[in-house]
Amino acid sequence: MCDDEIHVGQVKDPTVSRRGFGLLTVAAAGAATGAYAADVVERDVEVKTPDGVSDSALIYPSGKGTWPAVVLWPDIFGLRPVMREMGRRLAAQGYVVLVPNPFYRSKKAPVVPAEFDFSKPENRAVLMGFRGAMTNDGIDRDAIAYVAFLDAQPQTNRKKKVGVQGYCMGGPLSFRTAAAVPNRIGAVGSFHGGGLTTKNPDSPHLLVARTKAAYLVCVAQNDDKAQPDSKDILKATFAETKRPATVEVYPANHGWCVKGSAVYDEASAEKAWAELTKLYKANLV
Repeated sequence: MCDDEIHVGQVKDPTVSRRGFGLLTVAAAGAATGAYAADVVERDVEVKTPDGVSDSALIYPSGKGTWPAVVLWPDIFGLRPVMREMGRRLAAQGYVVLVPNPFYRSKKAPVVPAEFDFSKPENRAVLMGFRGAMTNDGIDRDAIAYVAFLDAQPQTNRKKKVGVQGYCMGGPLSFRTAAAVPNRIGAVGSFHGGGLTTKNPDSPHLLVARTKAAYLVCVAQNDDKAQPDSKDILKATFAETKRPATVEVYPANHGWCVKGSAVYDEASAEKAWAELTKLYKANLV
């Protein structure tokens, strides 16, 4: 299920006021703001890719040491403060996190205002245009560039595997990342990922055979209702390819993991985060 079909209504980023939306962080000074700020360092960075320059957020634990790396793919609304907050939370747990602007080919982040009504066709059309500029080959090139950028950071422990997680449209992007850099990606998390199984030859689930990762696939209940066979296709694919995986339908709707979504469900979001934590602890070794 694609984001343009399932997302409805108003989305409000709870981490900023409308007035302060342009002041995302004081990252240029090497400091983070908001939740977990005392535990991490946050910097705005530019990642060179074959297609241009991705304005991204790099977040890692404060203090000395090296840690496993993670790529965090945002949902259809792109890199914005709430995604940075997720990155800070993850970094505080002991990871070097890159949160890219997936739409850098079209616009610098943030690509939507603090309050955004996805139900309006003209608003949807803009974001779908940004998404349409991301070809499969382009996504793969981005994935390679993002992992290489993380591996070049002095905070990254390159002896440990890299994780990748994605929300909504970021779910399929995470599958592609695991296939694009199979020797580095050790774990994949997809949260209400859209279009993981399709009838097309480029369906993300067909890439699993090219990967060496463990998977966590958290499915929204309304996505499951719309495509009830998808979870079974995924389970069969993981079994056939001998990839360790957990596929679970949550009692929450598409978008439940992201604060500010009209369907944000804290209990289910926290459960999904706990499962992600276990996935990374077991596989980013």
